[in-house]
Amino acid sequence: MSKVYRKITQIVGNVIAVEADHVLYNELAEVSGAAGKSLAQVIRMKDRKVYLQVFAGSSGISTEDEVRFLGHEMQISGSEDLLGRIFNGCGEPRDGRSPITDDMINIGGPSVNPSRRTIPRKMIRTGIPMIDVFNTLVESQKLPIFSVAGEPYNPLLARIALQAEVDVIILGGMGLKYDDYLYFRNTLEQAGALSRVVMFIHTAADPVVECLMVPDMALAVAESYALGGKRVLVLLSDMTNFADALKEIAITMEQIPANRGYPGDLYSQLASRYEKAVDFERAGSITILTATTMPGDDITHPIPDNTGYITEGQFYLRRGRIEPFGSLSRLKQNVNGDTRRDHRAIMDAMIRLYAEFKNTCEKQSMGFAMSEWDNKLLSYGGQFESKLMDLSVNIPLEKALDLGWRILADCFRPEEVGIKTEIIKEFWPETRK
Repeated sequence: MSKVYRKITQIVGNVIAVEADHVLYNELAEVSGAAGKSLAQVIRMKDRKVYLQVFAGSSGISTEDEVRFLGHEMQISGSEDLLGRIFNGCGEPRDGRSPITDDMINIGGPSVNPSRRTIPRKMIRTGIPMIDVFNTLVESQKLPIFSVAGEPYNPLLARIALQAEVDVIILGGMGLKYDDYLYFRNTLEQAGALSRVVMFIHTAADPVVECLMVPDMALAVAESYALGGKRVLVLLSDMTNFADALKEIAITMEQIPANRGYPGDLYSQLASRYEKAVDFERAGSITILTATTMPGDDITHPIPDNTGYITEGQFYLRRGRIEPFGSLSRLKQNVNGDTRRDHRAIMDAMIRLYAEFKNTCEKQSMGFAMSEWDNKLLSYGGQFESKLMDLSVNIPLEKALDLGWRILADCFRPEEVGIKTEIIKEFWPETRK
């Protein structure tokens, strides 16, 4: 039976407080009054005082309004009917179609017991050479894309959503500009890919508390599909907006701030979401790829700093391309030895030569005379950046490896690239041997 309380003792911002007994943390409540009905969620309990965050804001709520606790946490459907649908941060349809209430599941549950996980050993192909060749995305991995505002991280995520070789894409948007939401929707719709996508979208104009719900809803649906045998890729943008929402609510609750005003449990809050990445034995998998904008391009900022301790590497998106230095997939060695025999060799050689190219660029900028080797490096670096690093390049892994060999052969002799002779003999382009 629902518990009903008819006296709100405090209203601060979008947080209200009532005195209540036997209430659960994260339990939902319905606030009813002259302004209508609003959904709220328990975010703090102290003695008998229960604090609730009102989803739609506290405007119009009075102390005489009625609060009815629903006896359960936020729930979302785990039905396959969600595919092709778009929802807001409360799980309500944003696409104008009817709600789905079948197979309801709680959101925000615990991560999977490590004993039920298997070692990640399957590659997720994306068609992006800087990922597939140099920092392979592995099934059940958790990786952030570190960037700054203005970089094309949302177009990159949209492209991955179109091209990633998985069964289901769950896209969670937090604090998106409306134009970014439309970009995601229109891009997926026009490409005919929306049928394998579920979208949970919170825009900058929506209530803050809904921002916190988006990753939990996305991951709850992903877990439901993965247990059913699906390979699921969860794309979240932007985790900095998620952390800022945590900060805003913590300030409202007058919690003691930690580093730069963020709550002291920021690490735990981020880890509880990232740790949902899993490869189930005899079932499917969840892979998590997020966009995280770094305020001031500062990697020591609490959000990227904490994220780096949780995840298994990172991509750096700068100047419209994924940088080879700093970007790292710590699980790539689990799969790139099983793709093609030359994968590791071409990967190591090209990155080493690109590092030498960057040194040559510094020498050139300081007016040093260029040697024959320097000129070869300059030619190589230009081709590497335009033919492999550019995000417009869209080719399968095998063609990217072949292209890498052609770039090396255009600029160097076989003995100059530092690759084993037996691999050179097998893969060096015939016309250039």
